[in-house]
Amino acid sequence: MADDPVLDPLDLALLTTMRERPRAGVLELSRLVRVARATVQSRLERLERAGVITGYGPDIDIAAAGFSVQAFITLEIAQGSLDKLHDDLSAIPGVLEAYATTGTADVLCRVAAASNTELQQILLQLNASPWVARSTSAVLLSTVIEPRVLPLLASRPRASSTRAPAFRRAPAAD
Repeated sequence: MADDPVLDPLDLALLTTMRERPRAGVLELSRLVRVARATVQSRLERLERAGVITGYGPDIDIAAAGFSVQAFITLEIAQGSLDKLHDDLSAIPGVLEAYATTGTADVLCRVAAASNTELQQILLQLNASPWVARSTSAVLLSTVIEPRVLPLLASRPRASSTRAPAFRRAPAAD
């Protein structure tokens, strides 16, 4: 069933440990979560095949890399033009991500620029697309919560299916 949790407590422990120590190898992960190296390796392979783990690249701080101006842009687009808009959005390096949405806006983009002037150029490029009818922007002032997934994953773990006798969930805090 699609609503059933995919991750068990060992999977969550591995993912949490990988977030805390992103450079840890399989052997170190096995020591940290106290299961056999082969168990860690097979779990990671399963999580990769399932599409839960999508990569191991470095997390990049856009502001530290020189792009301190960020904004969320909503786009209202011509009906049926989402596929056509993809090429226009992909051609703008400052467009970091874009999502089709419900509501009054059709697409939500997150963009980054080195300056307000550069942000304005991105907005002009977006509005130059023949598929964009209207755009609205909101400049990002500060981050309240960093992108995260672990609290959500931990909120619905499935029953443990591990045969790793050394792995025990941490005792609940009082």
